[in-house]
Amino acid sequence: MDSSAALIIFRKSLEKFVHFNEAEWIVFTQHLTFSTLKKKHYFAEYGRVCDKTAFIVSGSVRYFHIKDGVELTGYFSFENELTSSYKSYLTGQPSLTYIQALEDTRLINISKNDMELMLNNPLLAYKMERFGRMVAEHYLCCYEDRVASFITQSPEERYLQLLSTGKQVLQRMPQHYIANFLGITPVSLSRIRRRLIVSR
Repeated sequence: MDSSAALIIFRKSLEKFVHFNEAEWIVFTQHLTFSTLKKKHYFAEYGRVCDKTAFIVSGSVRYFHIKDGVELTGYFSFENELTSSYKSYLTGQPSLTYIQALEDTRLINISKNDMELMLNNPLLAYKMERFGRMVAEHYLCCYEDRVASFITQSPEERYLQLLSTGKQVLQRMPQHYIANFLGITPVSLSRIRRRLIVSR
């Protein structure tokens, strides 16, 4: 996929946050950069400031922490979704999270510096204020959904919800990543998978 096609996808995805007219879009795209994150490479690392947010054109990433030398997976982002260590991005404080590519992942990036430039551009200021607010609300909703799922759903229900995304990468990623995400052990995940196979 070339950059033009990636921008078309990005623009369509952004419509749920903000709509740009042609003049605004031309200026906006001048503040974007493209990058490819190789599998297992990091978009954000613990202890380092994450100075950008990104749209995933293709690929996927996982968010994890390390406790006592063990990686604990907390979240995933897939294509057509945003990714960032957002608190670090907003505050300039070091990230508390690792964000790692699960596969080769193509990104469209907005750096903190470019965001500030757009917020100070009379043509874009209003739209970027709205964009920033809508993205913050999006992250808040994702967090609330994540917390609510642990309160209201069983591990099996959380697993089925994850499968409903239809992301093929789930079939290829190590099962302990998924088990961490579900809040269960890999053995418990194996039991759930066997039970679902039998029930079909």
